[in-house]
Amino acid sequence: MRGSKYVPYLFFALMPLTGLLAQKNKVPKPKKTDLVEPMVDAANSRFFYFSSASRPFGMVNLSPDMVLKGTWNTGYRYNQDTIKVFSHIHCWELSGIPVLPTTGQFKGQLGPDKYGSSYTHQQEIAKPGYHKVVLKDYGITAELTSTTRVGFHKYTYPRSAASHILFDFTTMLGSSETQSASVRKVSAQSIEGSVTMAATIRRPKPITVYFVTDFDKPFESFNGWQDGKLTGMQEQVSGSKNGVYVSFATAANEVRQMKVAISYVSIEEARRNMQAELPHWDFAKVVKESADEWNQWLGRIEVEGGTLTEQRRFYTDLWHALQGRRIVSDVSGTYIDNTGPQPRKRQIPLGADGKPRFNEYNSDSFWGAQWSLNTLWHMVYPEVTESFINSLLLMYDDGGLIPRGPSGGNYTYVMTGAATTPFIVSAYLKGIRGFDFSKAYEGMRKDHFPGGMMSKVGYEHTTFKGGGIEEYMELGYVPYPLSNIKYGFHMDGSTQTLEYAYQDYALAQMAKVLGKKDDYELFSKRALNYRNVFNKDTGWMWTRNREGKWNQPIDILQYEHGFEEGNAAQYTWWVPHDVKGLIDLMGGTEVFTDKLNRSFLEARKHSFVSGKSENPTDQELLRRVYINYGNQPCMQTPFLFNYAGKPWLTQYWTRQLIDSVYSGISPQKGYSGDEDQGLMGSLAVLLKIGLFSTNGGTSEKPFYEISSPIFNKVTIKLNQKYYPGKEFVIEARQQAPGNVYIQKANLNGKIWDQPWFLHDELAKGGKLVLDMGARPNRSWGSDLSKVPPSMSTIK
Repeated sequence: MRGSKYVPYLFFALMPLTGLLAQKNKVPKPKKTDLVEPMVDAANSRFFYFSSASRPFGMVNLSPDMVLKGTWNTGYRYNQDTIKVFSHIHCWELSGIPVLPTTGQFKGQLGPDKYGSSYTHQQEIAKPGYHKVVLKDYGITAELTSTTRVGFHKYTYPRSAASHILFDFTTMLGSSETQSASVRKVSAQSIEGSVTMAATIRRPKPITVYFVTDFDKPFESFNGWQDGKLTGMQEQVSGSKNGVYVSFATAANEVRQMKVAISYVSIEEARRNMQAELPHWDFAKVVKESADEWNQWLGRIEVEGGTLTEQRRFYTDLWHALQGRRIVSDVSGTYIDNTGPQPRKRQIPLGADGKPRFNEYNSDSFWGAQWSLNTLWHMVYPEVTESFINSLLLMYDDGGLIPRGPSGGNYTYVMTGAATTPFIVSAYLKGIRGFDFSKAYEGMRKDHFPGGMMSKVGYEHTTFKGGGIEEYMELGYVPYPLSNIKYGFHMDGSTQTLEYAYQDYALAQMAKVLGKKDDYELFSKRALNYRNVFNKDTGWMWTRNREGKWNQPIDILQYEHGFEEGNAAQYTWWVPHDVKGLIDLMGGTEVFTDKLNRSFLEARKHSFVSGKSENPTDQELLRRVYINYGNQPCMQTPFLFNYAGKPWLTQYWTRQLIDSVYSGISPQKGYSGDEDQGLMGSLAVLLKIGLFSTNGGTSEKPFYEISSPIFNKVTIKLNQKYYPGKEFVIEARQQAPGNVYIQKANLNGKIWDQPWFLHDELAKGGKLVLDMGARPNRSWGSDLSKVPPSMSTIK
């Protein structure tokens, strides 16, 4: 008993120590870059897909390439056993500057199949801003990082009397051949030059990449080769099918560093890019700065709850949404304009601080962006949206048209329609207005008439025929077939009709806000043209010839033949601006819901994506599907149940899609082989936070539709330069496996019984609380008077 009186004192004495131990043992919250897994789907996809040593939208995307030739199934390929080169540009129809460190007898002149090196994933690290891999054949540890416009290499060599770094300008990289190159020795620690990448079927003119390369230590010799033969020591190498290499002796574990700055304008601008972004040799500092930048961008959305794998996949999706579409202007604001007969150096306007007001970008089409980038970028990264719009308008100044997918300063005319109209309109309607919106409207309007983008189909470089805009205006639809002449790709009349109608609706909303009454009425009338390709006898969209007759035989699962990268079953749901109108055409909500639900039940049998086969007959059969989440045309489909008073089906099917298509961190799957420059990554993010916009935010009053978030809490940090609120929080209570259904909701302290809310609610900041459960609440959000607005319900 004597000792008992000391127990309370001992307890209080130990309290600080206990707290310290708890603090010490507390697991630190991982940084966003630690969660990103660059290897997701790395066994598949296109040349420009993989990323590691790159900044957000970086001009330089430095990474290993295992397969060099072709657009598809090239670049970094996880299942291949040989690294051919490290190249600096992986971009829509752009590539260039392949390098590789080697040792021993030089083999560069023999080509990458001979000089490439084996490697193992066990000796490889890839994360945002950094890549490390051991080249086993040479005993070299290669580390890569970058700034926006400069690639930074760190090579740790073995002891060797003959160590090298080669620059191979004989290769095809992605879709582009190397046309010619000129490289000269500046000093024993610097070389510079230019490489012209040949035109492609998509990018109709050559593009020159200028580069400056500095080495942290002197090299002993500068050598070259041409047409497969070594040419010895030289001061300059020029022509086609050539390459250069520098040689030096190395001690065991000797580190050699190299910086490669690029520009599409000139060697001088490449040098300025290096001086501005990377004047030093501190590799670790650049790796840290890159990680810090990525953490800042990725940290705009904070998620809590879910599994570690779900969080890792989420930030991988978000990371992909912030690249692919890459900067092509210099730090000074200079860029190349290739819209005329000859390349012209241009200058982005400078701000009061003397810096460019925005960047110029290279980009695949915005085809499908209304269901991905429109919503995510406008919501979380409005400054990115604004910069892209200004870039598009700059090309309008240069070439006379707002592009739908610019590459190398060229118009590519990729895909169809005026794909950037919804992107620009939705930004304006959400209050993102740091651009000349009068000019934007003028340019968009031009694209909706003969002589504009609606006159051209995919890669139609020399004519304005394939778009069928004249027929659309006269007949109310684009006939299929339009012509016996193939003017370009994707002459698919019914898809073009559906796209044009939606894009007309978007432009009509901006016309209304700007007080352009006649235009509003004109484009609103055209927006109803989707009705003209709906076959009431079958209940599906179909194709019509010039005489107005339905083409026979009718096969709604036949791929293309009037439907762009899809079929009639998939495109029947492609009326994002007037879902109510589509419901009415089908005969009401029950018919609509039953048909859509049956489509999903069929699609689940093949995991919601079409398969792939090298055999053309098998491939045709695999494409006979009702829903395909391996491409853009079906992105909006599960959200359509919200419009029919069945939001529990939206909640169910979006969760099914996440689990089947956008889950896991395997190198063997992830985006069905085509993430498509941020489109599918953005879609995956939206599915997982439970917000979407079927019409891409193109209503006069934009809104978001609610689905089923997979996390307990999502915090979206708003950019207060654009929006008055600080953050918008989505809280899903009772979140647990199987609890996919919303039982009730509360928005900013008010009971919320509809599956959508206005953008203005999000912009001012607030909180959406969802109570989740394992069984559908068929009364929540089912009131047909409270479904999301459509063109037919807004007068």
